[in-house]
Amino acid sequence: MKVLVIGSGGREHALVWALAQDPEVEEIVAAPGNPGIAVMRPAHDGQTIVCRSVDIADHDAVVALAVEFGADLVVVGPEAPLVAGLADPLREAGIAVFGPSKDAAQIEGSKAFAKDVMATASVPTGRAYVCTTPEQAAEAIDAFGPPYVVKDDALAAGKGVVVTSDRDEALEHAAGCEQVLIEEYLDGPEVSLFAITDGTTVLPMQPAQDFKRLADNDEGPNTGGMGAYTPLPWAPEKLVEEITEKVLQPTIDELRHRGTPFSGLLYAGLALTSRGVRVIEFNCRFGDPETQALLPLLKTPLGGLLYAAATGKLADHEPLSWKSAASVAVVVAAKKYPASPRKGDVIAGIEQAEVNDVRVFHAGTALDGDDLVTAGGRVLAVSATGKDLDEARQRAYAAVGQIRIKGSQHRTDIALKAARGEITL
Repeated sequence: MKVLVIGSGGREHALVWALAQDPEVEEIVAAPGNPGIAVMRPAHDGQTIVCRSVDIADHDAVVALAVEFGADLVVVGPEAPLVAGLADPLREAGIAVFGPSKDAAQIEGSKAFAKDVMATASVPTGRAYVCTTPEQAAEAIDAFGPPYVVKDDALAAGKGVVVTSDRDEALEHAAGCEQVLIEEYLDGPEVSLFAITDGTTVLPMQPAQDFKRLADNDEGPNTGGMGAYTPLPWAPEKLVEEITEKVLQPTIDELRHRGTPFSGLLYAGLALTSRGVRVIEFNCRFGDPETQALLPLLKTPLGGLLYAAATGKLADHEPLSWKSAASVAVVVAAKKYPASPRKGDVIAGIEQAEVNDVRVFHAGTALDGDDLVTAGGRVLAVSATGKDLDEARQRAYAAVGQIRIKGSQHRTDIALKAARGEITL
C-alpha cells in the first residue's frame, strides 16, 4: 500500500510512524513533512519513507502529487485543509481519503454547527449562546456567571477557548471573535475519545486525557495541549460503550441523515460531570498530543484500518486491539509559548532521549543548515510507554531531561494524579 500523509506537525509524525509499523504499507510520502519524518528509518525491508514539498492549501497541487505518487490512500492530518475541503477533490479524483468532506468537517470548523448537530441528535452537551455582538456576549456571560467559558466559533488552532473567572478577560476574548459561543462551565475530569468511522460504522479507540493549560496544576493560559496519557485507570468500566452509544454513533448518524456523511476521525472532547457525560467539543481529525500517546499502544495495523474507513468497509474490520501497557506524552514547548513562541533556537539531545520505548515526535521544528531548530510553539512531543503510568512517566521525563532547547518549557505533572490514584468522579 502507498500512503500519502498531508501535514507537518506532531500528529502527522506520529501517524507516519504508526503507518510504517503496518507490514502492508510499503511506501509513505509525507507532504510537506518535517525534519523528524525526513530521517525516519523504514520499519521493515523494502519500505520507503520520504518527504515532498507541497502547499497543502493548493488543492490542485496536492491532488497532482497524490496521482503522481500513485497513492492508494491519502491521510489528511491538519484541521485547516479539511475544513477548507481538501478531501473533496481527492475523492473526485478517485483516491481513497481518510478525512471528512468540507461539509462534514464543519463539526470542527464551526462550534455553532456542532451544537446544532448535537441538539438534533440529542447528544448531551453544555448549554450555550451563539453571539455576534459584544452586547449579546455580555448578556450571555452574565446569564451563566463565573467561571466563564468563551469559545471562538471558528478554527483557532486549539487556542480559541478562554475559561476564566475574570469577566473583563471573558469580554475581551469575545470581542475579538466574529462569532462566539458562551457556554456553561462543565465540572468533572475531561476525557478525549477518538473514533474511526466510515460514515456509518464507528470504531472507538481507547480513551486518553490531555492537559490544555501551559503550567502545572492546570495554571496559565490555554494551549493546543501540553501532554497526554492513556489508558485512564480511573475511568468507569463501560465509559467507551456509553460514549459511543450516546455521543459518537448519534453524531455520525445525524451527519449522514443531513447528507454530509462523516468519514475519518471524529474526536470527542468530553467532561464527566456530576450530571453525566457532556460533550465539550468535536474535532474532525487526530488531535495532539493524544495521538502521540495513543498510537504507540495500538496493535491493529493502522494502514488497513484507515483504508477500511476511507473505502466504506469498516463494518468488516475486526475490533481494535491494544497493548497491555501505559503511554505518556510530554510536550516540550518553545520559550514564550503560547503568546509569541521564539523560533530559531537549536535543539539537541534527541538521539540520547530515544531509548527505553521512547519516541520523540517533531512538531515545530526546522533545519537551519545542519542545525535542528525551533520553528513553532509546541516543538516536540516526547512519548514513552511502560508497564504502567509510573514507568511510562519515568521514561518520558527522563527523555525530556536529555533534550536541550534554550528557554524551553514543559509541564512536570502529566499523568501524575492518575498514577497516584487521585482522580475521582
